[in-house]
Amino acid sequence: MRTALLAWDYPPSPSGLSTAAREIAESLAEAGAEATIFTLDRTGRTQVNGVTVLGLALPAGSPLARLRSWGSAGHLAAPLAFRRAVIAAHAAAPFDVLEATNWYAPAALLAGRHDLPLVTRSSTPAAFTRDPAASLRNRLDGWTADRLECRQVRGSAGFIANTAGHGDVVARAYRLTGRQPAAVIGLSLPPEVAAAARGATYPEAAEPVLLLFVGRAEARKGFDALLAAIAILGAERAQGALPDFRLDLVGVPPDDLPVDLPEAARRHIRARGRIDGQALAAAYAAAHAVLAPSRYESFGLVYQEALAYGRPVVACAEDASARAFVGAPGAGPLAAAATGPALAEALRPLLTDPDLRRAYRTRALAAAGRFDRASLGRETLALYERAIAAARIRQSA
Repeated sequence: MRTALLAWDYPPSPSGLSTAAREIAESLAEAGAEATIFTLDRTGRTQVNGVTVLGLALPAGSPLARLRSWGSAGHLAAPLAFRRAVIAAHAAAPFDVLEATNWYAPAALLAGRHDLPLVTRSSTPAAFTRDPAASLRNRLDGWTADRLECRQVRGSAGFIANTAGHGDVVARAYRLTGRQPAAVIGLSLPPEVAAAARGATYPEAAEPVLLLFVGRAEARKGFDALLAAIAILGAERAQGALPDFRLDLVGVPPDDLPVDLPEAARRHIRARGRIDGQALAAAYAAAHAVLAPSRYESFGLVYQEALAYGRPVVACAEDASARAFVGAPGAGPLAAAATGPALAEALRPLLTDPDLRRAYRTRALAAAGRFDRASLGRETLALYERAIAAARIRQSA
């Protein structure tokens, strides 16, 4: 099968979407399919681990680059670039199927084609990440993005969700009717991540307790609750009620910390910004526990990475993925809500009890490794075949 995938970026770019794109593409290649990635983060054509990577970066000053800087209408720049490149490649050597994320709808202008069935693999909808107090301009900009996402998803011949709960949420968000072939397919971890995790021992030093957060400084990730909890626990530490601890924020630059962050929290925090894969592996290996208090995750790669390293995960019960991947196997405590006090309550016993941390570590290791490339590739190709068949039926109707 000849497959094409649209990606906003691709490794070595360290984003979650790029990691997912690589796992999908390389799992397809390992399953015997021909995989081509179209990505906007580079130029040129390369071959990486059996995957053809075509860079479509918009040249500075080009019409599409200028369009991309506009509000609302700027969301059409990337779909136009993807459409032009995919149609040209498809005319030269036809693809059997095209896959894209729903996130900001890169395939919005390729949906509904009978000659190239589109499968959307859903990440978190863009609407779930916005500030409810956004300006009128930003609300209009978001409205355009939402309409494009709906156009793409509803025009898809097939749909993939990372978890059943996520599939239900997204079906409601986009008002899907259930007519599309759909599947729940979990994402795998990159082989180098799994290998590094297997070789990581647990920190022996009892103090300071090293905590790790990997993500962005946004409400969906529970970042506000995280800072509030650290302020509460930092004040308790100042009174001698807790052991020393430090929180590393990976993916969060220092400028993203609030200017009014209490000193009780700031003295325990190190904002490291974006780091490379080797540094991230070292950060996981050094951590006693991983803090991931997201309010919503479409899958939660951070949960999977932390479990692979055998690190207790402090997550939030508001997130269905956290309940499934962390709460159900007992791999860490779940805060009852994404608030500072609730998160502090969940984290406090981990700071004071090394034996409890090791008990959670044992359960985390037992819960790791549920998803691999073999199942990802096999199940994705099976859904592709269903989507292709459904598109043919609609074309002949």
